[in-house]
Amino acid sequence: MKQVRGNLLEVRLNGLLQTNDKVALKEITRQLNLENVVGDKVFGSFAENLVFLLEALRKGDRSSSCPVLFVLDEFDLFVHHKNQTLLYNLFDVSQSAQTPVTVIGLTCRQDVLELLEKRVKSRFSHRQIYLMNSFDFKQYITIFKKQLALPAEFPDESFAQQWNTNVQHLSEDKTVQDVLRNLFHYTKDLRSLHLLLMLALSHVTVHHPLITASDLQEASKQYRTDSRANIVHGLSVLEICLMIAMKHLNDVHEGEPFNFQMVYNEFQKFIQRKAHCMYNFEKPVVMKAFEHLLQLELVRPIERPNIRAQREYLLMKLLLDNTQIMDALQVYPNCPVDVKQWAASSLSWL
Repeated sequence: MKQVRGNLLEVRLNGLLQTNDKVALKEITRQLNLENVVGDKVFGSFAENLVFLLEALRKGDRSSSCPVLFVLDEFDLFVHHKNQTLLYNLFDVSQSAQTPVTVIGLTCRQDVLELLEKRVKSRFSHRQIYLMNSFDFKQYITIFKKQLALPAEFPDESFAQQWNTNVQHLSEDKTVQDVLRNLFHYTKDLRSLHLLLMLALSHVTVHHPLITASDLQEASKQYRTDSRANIVHGLSVLEICLMIAMKHLNDVHEGEPFNFQMVYNEFQKFIQRKAHCMYNFEKPVVMKAFEHLLQLELVRPIERPNIRAQREYLLMKLLLDNTQIMDALQVYPNCPVDVKQWAASSLSWL
Protein backbone atom coordinates (compact mmCIF):
# COMPACT_ATOMS: atom_id res chain seq x y z
CA MET A 1 0.00 0.00 0.00
CA LYS A 2 2.79 2.46 0.90
CA GLN A 3 4.47 1.90 -2.47
CA VAL A 4 1.35 2.58 -4.57
CA ARG A 5 -0.43 5.13 -2.35
CA GLY A 6 0.84 8.03 -4.42
CA ASN A 7 -0.60 6.52 -7.62
CA LEU A 8 -4.16 5.89 -6.49
CA LEU A 9 -7.13 7.46 -4.72
CA GLU A 10 -8.10 5.69 -1.52
CA VAL A 11 -11.62 5.80 -0.06
CA ARG A 12 -12.20 4.32 3.37
CA LEU A 13 -15.72 3.61 4.60
CA ASN A 14 -16.83 2.04 7.87
CA GLY A 15 -20.15 0.30 8.37
CA LEU A 16 -20.38 1.70 11.90
CA LEU A 17 -20.10 5.31 10.62
CA GLN A 18 -21.74 5.20 7.21
CA THR A 19 -25.01 3.68 8.38
CA ASN A 20 -26.88 4.14 5.09
CA ASP A 21 -26.04 4.59 1.41
CA LYS A 22 -26.77 8.33 1.44
CA VAL A 23 -24.21 9.00 4.20
CA ALA A 24 -21.72 6.70 2.46
CA LEU A 25 -22.17 8.59 -0.81
CA LYS A 26 -21.43 11.94 0.88
CA GLU A 27 -18.29 10.47 2.45
CA ILE A 28 -17.13 9.11 -0.95
CA THR A 29 -17.71 12.55 -2.48
CA ARG A 30 -15.67 14.19 0.31
CA GLN A 31 -12.75 11.76 0.15
CA LEU A 32 -12.52 11.98 -3.66
CA ASN A 33 -12.66 15.80 -3.47
CA LEU A 34 -15.65 15.87 -5.79
CA GLU A 35 -17.60 18.46 -3.75
CA ASN A 36 -16.86 21.10 -6.40
CA VAL A 37 -18.05 18.77 -9.17
CA VAL A 38 -21.32 18.07 -7.33
CA GLY A 39 -21.59 21.73 -6.30
CA ASP A 40 -25.15 22.87 -5.64
CA LYS A 41 -26.70 20.33 -7.98
CA VAL A 42 -30.07 19.09 -6.79
CA PHE A 43 -30.66 15.41 -7.49
CA GLY A 44 -34.12 13.96 -7.75
CA SER A 45 -33.18 10.76 -5.97
CA PHE A 46 -30.36 8.91 -4.30
CA ALA A 47 -29.91 6.75 -7.41
CA GLU A 48 -29.48 9.84 -9.61
CA ASN A 49 -26.84 11.24 -7.21
CA LEU A 50 -24.96 7.94 -7.22
CA VAL A 51 -25.05 7.68 -11.02
CA PHE A 52 -23.63 11.22 -11.33
CA LEU A 53 -20.77 10.43 -8.94
CA LEU A 54 -19.96 7.18 -10.72
CA GLU A 55 -19.98 8.96 -14.07
CA ALA A 56 -17.44 11.45 -12.67
CA LEU A 57 -15.23 8.49 -11.77
CA ARG A 58 -15.65 6.87 -15.18
CA LYS A 59 -14.25 9.80 -17.19
CA GLY A 60 -11.37 8.76 -19.45
CA ASP A 61 -10.04 5.26 -19.98
CA ARG A 62 -7.97 2.90 -17.83
CA SER A 63 -4.66 4.33 -19.02
CA SER A 64 -5.46 7.95 -18.09
CA SER A 65 -7.81 7.46 -15.11
CA CYS A 66 -6.41 7.43 -11.61
CA PRO A 67 -7.16 4.08 -9.92
CA VAL A 68 -9.60 4.20 -7.00
CA LEU A 69 -9.37 1.80 -4.05
CA PHE A 70 -12.47 1.40 -1.87
CA VAL A 71 -11.84 -0.18 1.55
CA LEU A 72 -15.09 -1.10 3.32
CA ASP A 73 -14.47 -1.87 6.98
CA GLU A 74 -17.25 -3.75 8.83
CA PHE A 75 -18.34 -4.93 5.37
CA ASP A 76 -21.17 -7.08 6.79
CA LEU A 77 -22.97 -3.91 7.98
CA PHE A 78 -23.12 -2.51 4.42
CA VAL A 79 -24.97 -5.68 3.42
CA HIS A 80 -27.92 -4.56 5.55
CA HIS A 81 -28.32 -1.27 3.67
CA LYS A 82 -31.54 -0.99 1.68
CA ASN A 83 -31.39 -3.06 -1.53
CA GLN A 84 -27.57 -3.20 -1.18
CA THR A 85 -27.51 -0.34 -3.71
CA LEU A 86 -24.06 0.93 -2.77
CA LEU A 87 -22.42 -2.50 -2.97
CA TYR A 88 -24.15 -3.28 -6.27
CA ASN A 89 -22.94 -0.07 -7.91
CA LEU A 90 -19.39 -0.31 -6.53
CA PHE A 91 -19.02 -3.90 -7.76
CA ASP A 92 -20.61 -2.90 -11.07
CA VAL A 93 -18.23 0.03 -11.69
CA SER A 94 -15.25 -2.14 -10.69
CA GLN A 95 -16.02 -4.28 -13.77
CA SER A 96 -16.20 -1.22 -16.00
CA ALA A 97 -13.59 -0.89 -18.75
CA GLN A 98 -13.22 2.87 -18.10
CA THR A 99 -12.32 3.42 -14.46
CA PRO A 100 -9.93 1.08 -12.63
CA VAL A 101 -11.73 0.51 -9.32
CA THR A 102 -10.96 -2.10 -6.67
CA VAL A 103 -13.24 -2.85 -3.70
CA ILE A 104 -11.85 -4.54 -0.58
CA GLY A 105 -14.25 -5.60 2.16
CA LEU A 106 -13.04 -6.29 5.71
CA THR A 107 -15.21 -8.34 8.04
CA CYS A 108 -15.09 -10.88 10.86
CA ARG A 109 -18.10 -12.78 9.49
CA GLN A 110 -17.24 -15.81 7.40
CA ASP A 111 -20.82 -16.19 6.17
CA VAL A 112 -20.99 -12.69 4.66
CA LEU A 113 -21.35 -13.99 1.09
CA GLU A 114 -24.60 -15.69 2.08
CA LEU A 115 -25.98 -12.25 2.97
CA LEU A 116 -25.39 -10.77 -0.50
CA GLU A 117 -28.29 -10.50 -2.92
CA LYS A 118 -28.01 -12.59 -6.08
CA ARG A 119 -27.43 -9.54 -8.33
CA VAL A 120 -24.66 -8.28 -6.02
CA LYS A 121 -23.05 -11.69 -5.63
CA SER A 122 -22.92 -12.12 -9.42
CA ARG A 123 -20.70 -9.01 -9.66
CA PHE A 124 -18.38 -10.10 -6.87
CA SER A 125 -15.04 -11.68 -7.88
CA HIS A 126 -15.33 -14.31 -5.08
CA ARG A 127 -11.74 -13.75 -4.02
CA GLN A 128 -11.49 -14.31 -0.28
CA ILE A 129 -8.38 -14.04 1.91
CA TYR A 130 -8.57 -15.37 5.46
CA LEU A 131 -6.25 -13.63 7.90
CA MET A 132 -5.54 -15.30 11.24
CA ASN A 133 -3.50 -13.75 14.06
CA SER A 134 -0.45 -15.99 14.46
CA PHE A 135 1.53 -14.03 17.04
CA ASP A 136 2.51 -15.57 20.38
CA PHE A 137 2.05 -14.04 23.85
CA LYS A 138 5.49 -12.38 23.82
CA GLN A 139 4.57 -10.55 20.62
CA TYR A 140 1.17 -9.73 22.15
CA ILE A 141 2.96 -7.95 25.02
CA THR A 142 5.00 -5.98 22.44
CA ILE A 143 1.76 -4.94 20.70
CA PHE A 144 0.37 -3.90 24.11
CA LYS A 145 3.39 -1.62 24.67
CA LYS A 146 3.23 -0.12 21.17
CA GLN A 147 -0.47 0.66 21.51
CA LEU A 148 0.06 2.52 24.79
CA ALA A 149 3.40 4.23 24.06
CA LEU A 150 3.43 7.97 23.28
CA PRO A 151 5.31 9.00 20.10
CA ALA A 152 8.65 10.84 20.18
CA GLU A 153 7.03 14.00 18.77
CA PHE A 154 4.61 14.27 21.73
CA PRO A 155 4.62 17.95 22.86
CA ASP A 156 5.46 17.27 26.53
CA GLU A 157 8.69 15.28 26.29
CA SER A 158 9.05 14.90 30.06
CA PHE A 159 5.57 13.42 30.46
CA ALA A 160 6.01 11.20 27.39
CA GLN A 161 9.19 9.73 28.86
CA GLN A 162 7.49 9.20 32.23
CA TRP A 163 4.46 7.61 30.54
CA ASN A 164 6.53 5.26 28.35
CA THR A 165 8.66 4.18 31.32
CA ASN A 166 5.45 3.39 33.20
CA VAL A 167 4.15 1.36 30.23
CA GLN A 168 7.39 -0.63 30.19
CA HIS A 169 7.01 -1.40 33.92
CA LEU A 170 3.39 -2.42 33.37
CA SER A 171 4.40 -4.88 30.65
CA GLU A 172 6.73 -6.56 33.13
CA ASP A 173 4.20 -6.61 35.99
CA LYS A 174 2.89 -10.12 36.79
CA THR A 175 -0.65 -8.85 37.53
CA VAL A 176 -0.83 -7.08 34.16
CA GLN A 177 0.59 -10.10 32.35
CA ASP A 178 -2.09 -12.31 33.95
CA VAL A 179 -4.81 -9.92 32.72
CA LEU A 180 -3.34 -9.87 29.21
CA ARG A 181 -2.77 -13.64 29.19
CA ASN A 182 -6.46 -14.25 30.05
CA LEU A 183 -7.53 -11.98 27.20
CA PHE A 184 -4.96 -13.52 24.83
CA HIS A 185 -6.29 -17.04 25.48
CA TYR A 186 -9.88 -15.79 25.18
CA THR A 187 -9.35 -13.98 21.87
CA LYS A 188 -6.38 -12.78 19.82
CA ASP A 189 -8.55 -10.12 18.18
CA LEU A 190 -6.70 -6.80 18.62
CA ARG A 191 -10.00 -4.93 18.83
CA SER A 192 -10.59 -6.67 22.15
CA LEU A 193 -7.19 -5.44 23.34
CA HIS A 194 -8.05 -1.91 22.17
CA LEU A 195 -11.33 -2.03 24.11
CA LEU A 196 -9.52 -3.21 27.26
CA LEU A 197 -6.98 -0.37 26.94
CA MET A 198 -9.71 2.19 26.26
CA LEU A 199 -11.53 1.15 29.46
CA ALA A 200 -8.26 1.37 31.42
CA LEU A 201 -7.35 4.78 29.93
CA SER A 202 -10.73 6.19 30.94
CA HIS A 203 -9.41 6.20 34.54
CA VAL A 204 -6.58 8.60 33.63
CA THR A 205 -7.15 12.12 35.03
CA VAL A 206 -5.08 15.15 36.01
CA HIS A 207 -4.78 13.74 39.53
CA HIS A 208 -4.22 10.18 38.27
CA PRO A 209 -1.96 10.79 35.24
CA LEU A 210 -0.47 7.31 34.82
CA ILE A 211 -2.25 4.04 34.12
CA THR A 212 -1.81 1.37 36.83
CA ALA A 213 -2.13 -2.40 37.13
CA SER A 214 -5.35 -1.97 39.14
CA ASP A 215 -6.80 0.12 36.26
CA LEU A 216 -6.20 -2.79 33.89
CA GLN A 217 -7.68 -5.26 36.39
CA GLU A 218 -10.80 -3.12 36.73
CA ALA A 219 -10.99 -2.75 32.93
CA SER A 220 -10.78 -6.53 32.59
CA LYS A 221 -13.73 -6.93 34.97
CA GLN A 222 -15.74 -4.36 33.00
CA TYR A 223 -14.83 -6.05 29.71
CA ARG A 224 -16.03 -9.44 30.93
CA THR A 225 -19.19 -8.07 32.57
CA ASP A 226 -22.29 -9.91 31.44
CA SER A 227 -24.74 -7.20 30.33
CA ARG A 228 -27.82 -9.37 30.79
CA ALA A 229 -26.73 -10.56 34.23
CA ASN A 230 -26.14 -6.90 35.11
CA ILE A 231 -29.80 -6.14 34.45
CA VAL A 232 -30.75 -8.66 37.15
CA HIS A 233 -29.14 -6.39 39.79
CA GLY A 234 -31.88 -3.80 39.18
CA LEU A 235 -34.85 -6.19 39.41
CA SER A 236 -37.34 -6.27 42.29
CA VAL A 237 -37.44 -9.27 44.66
CA LEU A 238 -40.66 -10.43 42.98
CA GLU A 239 -39.00 -10.37 39.55
CA ILE A 240 -35.99 -12.22 40.97
CA CYS A 241 -38.38 -14.89 42.32
CA LEU A 242 -39.97 -15.28 38.88
CA MET A 243 -36.48 -15.72 37.34
CA ILE A 244 -35.74 -18.46 39.91
CA ALA A 245 -39.09 -20.13 39.18
CA MET A 246 -38.17 -20.20 35.46
CA LYS A 247 -34.73 -21.60 36.35
CA HIS A 248 -36.37 -24.49 38.23
CA LEU A 249 -38.80 -25.11 35.37
CA ASN A 250 -35.83 -25.31 32.99
CA ASP A 251 -34.12 -27.82 35.32
CA VAL A 252 -37.22 -29.99 35.75
CA HIS A 253 -38.36 -29.91 32.11
CA GLU A 254 -34.83 -29.92 30.64
CA GLY A 255 -35.03 -26.58 28.86
CA GLU A 256 -38.54 -27.01 27.42
CA PRO A 257 -40.56 -23.78 26.90
CA PHE A 258 -42.85 -22.61 29.70
CA ASN A 259 -45.72 -20.14 30.08
CA PHE A 260 -46.69 -17.58 32.70
CA GLN A 261 -49.17 -19.92 34.40
CA MET A 262 -46.44 -22.51 34.99
CA VAL A 263 -44.12 -19.82 36.40
CA TYR A 264 -46.93 -18.50 38.64
CA ASN A 265 -47.69 -22.00 39.98
CA GLU A 266 -43.99 -22.53 40.73
CA PHE A 267 -43.89 -19.19 42.56
CA GLN A 268 -46.99 -20.12 44.57
CA LYS A 269 -45.30 -23.33 45.76
CA PHE A 270 -42.47 -21.24 47.17
CA ILE A 271 -44.89 -18.78 48.83
CA GLN A 272 -46.77 -21.63 50.52
CA ARG A 273 -43.50 -23.03 51.90
CA LYS A 274 -42.09 -19.66 52.97
CA ALA A 275 -45.16 -17.53 53.65
CA HIS A 276 -43.51 -15.93 56.69
CA CYS A 277 -40.83 -14.14 54.65
CA MET A 278 -42.58 -13.31 51.37
CA TYR A 279 -45.67 -11.23 50.68
CA ASN A 280 -48.23 -13.09 48.58
CA PHE A 281 -48.70 -10.83 45.54
CA GLU A 282 -51.94 -10.76 43.57
CA LYS A 283 -51.83 -12.51 40.21
CA PRO A 284 -52.18 -9.28 38.10
CA VAL A 285 -49.15 -7.83 39.97
CA VAL A 286 -47.12 -10.97 39.22
CA MET A 287 -48.23 -10.75 35.57
CA LYS A 288 -46.99 -7.14 35.42
CA ALA A 289 -43.60 -8.22 36.80
CA PHE A 290 -43.45 -11.02 34.22
CA GLU A 291 -44.18 -8.55 31.40
CA HIS A 292 -41.37 -6.33 32.67
CA LEU A 293 -38.94 -9.25 32.31
CA LEU A 294 -40.24 -9.65 28.77
CA GLN A 295 -39.57 -5.96 28.02
CA LEU A 296 -36.02 -6.31 29.38
CA GLU A 297 -35.50 -9.24 26.98
CA LEU A 298 -34.58 -11.61 29.79
CA VAL A 299 -37.45 -13.76 28.52
CA ARG A 300 -38.71 -14.06 24.96
CA PRO A 301 -41.73 -15.70 23.34
CA ILE A 302 -41.07 -18.82 21.25
CA GLU A 303 -43.53 -17.74 18.56
CA ARG A 304 -45.01 -14.45 17.44
CA PRO A 305 -47.85 -13.60 19.88
CA ASN A 306 -51.35 -14.16 18.51
CA ILE A 307 -53.98 -11.51 19.25
CA ARG A 308 -56.47 -14.19 20.32
CA ALA A 309 -54.00 -16.15 22.45
CA GLN A 310 -54.22 -15.70 26.21
CA ARG A 311 -51.13 -14.03 27.65
CA GLU A 312 -50.89 -16.56 30.47
CA TYR A 313 -50.35 -19.45 28.05
CA LEU A 314 -47.85 -17.99 25.56
CA LEU A 315 -44.79 -20.25 25.44
CA MET A 316 -41.62 -18.50 26.62
CA LYS A 317 -37.89 -19.17 26.84
CA LEU A 318 -35.46 -17.88 29.51
CA LEU A 319 -32.44 -16.11 27.99
CA LEU A 320 -30.18 -16.51 31.05
CA ASP A 321 -28.51 -19.73 32.08
CA ASN A 322 -28.27 -21.02 35.65
CA THR A 323 -24.73 -19.72 36.17
CA GLN A 324 -25.69 -16.17 35.17
CA ILE A 325 -28.65 -16.17 37.56
CA MET A 326 -26.64 -17.55 40.48
CA ASP A 327 -23.74 -15.13 39.88
CA ALA A 328 -26.16 -12.20 39.79
CA LEU A 329 -27.84 -13.34 43.03
CA GLN A 330 -24.48 -13.40 44.84
CA VAL A 331 -24.14 -9.64 44.41
CA TYR A 332 -27.86 -8.74 44.56
CA PRO A 333 -28.26 -6.21 47.42
CA ASN A 334 -30.32 -7.37 50.45
CA CYS A 335 -31.58 -10.54 48.78
CA PRO A 336 -33.68 -12.59 51.29
CA VAL A 337 -31.84 -15.72 52.48
CA ASP A 338 -34.83 -17.95 51.68
CA VAL A 339 -34.84 -16.70 48.09
CA LYS A 340 -31.12 -17.53 47.74
CA GLN A 341 -31.70 -20.99 49.22
CA TRP A 342 -34.59 -21.57 46.83
CA ALA A 343 -32.37 -20.60 43.88
CA ALA A 344 -29.58 -22.91 45.07
CA SER A 345 -31.86 -25.92 45.55
CA SER A 346 -31.20 -28.52 42.86
CA LEU A 347 -34.85 -29.54 42.43
CA SER A 348 -38.05 -27.55 42.30
CA TRP A 349 -40.21 -27.30 45.39
CA LEU A 350 -42.61 -30.22 45.43
